[in-house]
Amino acid sequence: MSYSNSIIFGPIPSRRFGISLGIDLSPSKKQCNFDCLYCELEPAKTIEKMNTFQSVEEITSAIKDSFKKHPKIDVITITCNGEPTLYPKLNDLIDEINKIKGETKTLILSNGSTIYKKDIFDALLKIDIVKLSLDCVSEKCFKKLDRQNKSVEIEKIIPSMIEFSQKTTKDFVLEILFVKDVNDKDEEIELLFNAVKQINPKRVDIGTIDRPPAYKVNPVSYEFLEKVANRFENINVNIIFKNRPKLIQTYSEDEILFMLKRRPLTKEDIENMFDDKSKDILLKLLEEKKIYIVNSSGVDFYKNV
Repeated sequence: MSYSNSIIFGPIPSRRFGISLGIDLSPSKKQCNFDCLYCELEPAKTIEKMNTFQSVEEITSAIKDSFKKHPKIDVITITCNGEPTLYPKLNDLIDEINKIKGETKTLILSNGSTIYKKDIFDALLKIDIVKLSLDCVSEKCFKKLDRQNKSVEIEKIIPSMIEFSQKTTKDFVLEILFVKDVNDKDEEIELLFNAVKQINPKRVDIGTIDRPPAYKVNPVSYEFLEKVANRFENINVNIIFKNRPKLIQTYSEDEILFMLKRRPLTKEDIENMFDDKSKDILLKLLEEKKIYIVNSSGVDFYKNV
């Protein structure tokens, strides 16, 4: 894996967030407190603190330059070759970005491992869309899959996510990445479901490996992800799966209402599941206000009233 020294990448079109300008807080090397089995970067020793980083001024200057060249940016995505919340001046950086962003939204992609630290918690409250990972609940699973640095106090993560969800006035999205024979056991899925219910994020993205991983691990199937989504009742679940299969069927009005009561479906779900007759029934239900569409951080869901 090669790294560049460029802070900015993009703008690139994002299916869920529009035109995204990426900000890499560690462009020259991987700096992370996890060494996840599925990471698309090479294996690396975990760290507690970043030892190489750009100044807030360098980063905001690079953002301003990008705005001059690309004025129509929908979202500034704060990310990292590693974990962005390890950036030591995160709070100052967010304050400075908020001064210059205008109508553009801010998004951070974090592994969630530092949310129990007050300075990180408070900084995340200032970001428009916070997307945190939660691949495991049990300590055994965490150690096997996410391989965290010894400084990470994993027992504090979920209680702090619950508190954050209650306090934030902005969008909070959880992401769960499933790896075959690691966190796909029934008992871990049940723990995840109970944790997600308590955390109560606006949306949960579930997916699996779709790029070459750092270690020899395998993805789960689309059918597995669909079973998990159906098990996560009454939660906005967005299945992320490349080349997902089309399973086109006809559904009656009662079947559609029952399905949407159990689990809200995305527009992508509808395209991959419903035939034309079923789509007509869906539109009729919308017109009759028996169902409605809700947007969750850029993803539309059909829900039962």
